[in-house]
Amino acid sequence: MARLTVTDEQRAALAEAASFPLFDAIAGRRSRRFPLGGSIPDGPLAFESAHPATPLTEVERALLLSVVGGVTGWHYGITRHGGYAPNFPNYSGSAVGRTFPSAAGFHTSQLFFTDDSGTYLLPSRDTPPPAGEFDLEDWLNHTADQYVRLSGTRLEIPREEPYMEGHNTWIANHPGSLLAFPVADLAEHLIANLSFFAANGYVIFDDVHDRPIPGLEKFSGLAHFDDPVPLSFVEQYTLTEASAELATATHNGVLALQALGLGGWMFDGLDRLSVLGGSGDPRAPGLGFRSDSDPRWPFPNATGLDGYFDTLSPPHVPTVADGVAKYIERKYGPGGPFHPDTPGAWSDTPKVRSSALPAEAVQDLVTAEASYIYESFGKLPGTVPTVHVLMYLQAQNIDLDFYDTHFAPGAYLRTHLEHARRLQQSTVITRA
Repeated sequence: MARLTVTDEQRAALAEAASFPLFDAIAGRRSRRFPLGGSIPDGPLAFESAHPATPLTEVERALLLSVVGGVTGWHYGITRHGGYAPNFPNYSGSAVGRTFPSAAGFHTSQLFFTDDSGTYLLPSRDTPPPAGEFDLEDWLNHTADQYVRLSGTRLEIPREEPYMEGHNTWIANHPGSLLAFPVADLAEHLIANLSFFAANGYVIFDDVHDRPIPGLEKFSGLAHFDDPVPLSFVEQYTLTEASAELATATHNGVLALQALGLGGWMFDGLDRLSVLGGSGDPRAPGLGFRSDSDPRWPFPNATGLDGYFDTLSPPHVPTVADGVAKYIERKYGPGGPFHPDTPGAWSDTPKVRSSALPAEAVQDLVTAEASYIYESFGKLPGTVPTVHVLMYLQAQNIDLDFYDTHFAPGAYLRTHLEHARRLQQSTVITRA
């Protein structure tokens, strides 16, 4: 892909954004929802923008996407666990470090985004980092090089309930805006957690049906075999950990908005299946994820997007056992965090990577538990969705006229005023 074109003015703006104080971004963080081209037809904040909807520049988009889901280097792994010694803990699911933390380095999420130019995927969880010392423009280009275009149109979401919560229908996914949202593979995250508990000597108990998982007797030699972990706890743990990952990623973007002088906010008010696929309404096709229904489930269950977001759950793998094997290969195969030839951050990276606890120590147990869950509930995980989307970052050019009309001074930062000045010079937008 051709390098981003960065003008001298944009380069100066990037330098200003890079020097913006973190504490100012935190203290100045607000949801600034009214964009250029926006309209509120009634109520105490009624206002009609005098300007057209104006999209972000490619450089602004690349910077925000880099901050939300970009690659920053090599993951440092879990430093030590006395129960593993002298082996290196084998928690991590990826060798790559990104802009947000992931529980035990599982890293199952990928970033999707949409704007006026189309709908895209940023597949960064296994993308090697840029070579050499950090350079901001190189980082932005590294991110932009990874874009995968899924569609030439903006993601279609009807502006009404239940597709959007009522307070979002006037503004969410507005023309001119960038909407970015990480999506997690909870099937893989659950397999990672089952591996975590197995490596620490625990098995799982099905507290939903109040019965032990058949066939686990052969693992009775594990240190904590007589103190099993409830299945519902492991799945809630999985959902909560992934939610924290998604929220942290989008909040990074919110802080960047303050530095860039852009408006926007993070929110969770979009219907999950309307975004992914599976709403049942042709007006809300979503991203096209496969979704299935079952009388045992309260909602359809999205399982993946073939060729782009293949989860470790059937039908995207032939069997659950194949999904576990794929997870093991991702960790221990070429490019994985525990393959000796994968580059890394340590002075003797091959030694560290090759000293990890081997996969064979837990593979049979995890396969038995995950297969039981799938057979008992018809999906993986059994009690929470296979694919999880929660938090959305919306970024847009705000209309300062609205804030000057309806707010006391201080409703926006100096960066917003400076950004509006630059935008006025480049697009001949005038203040009302």
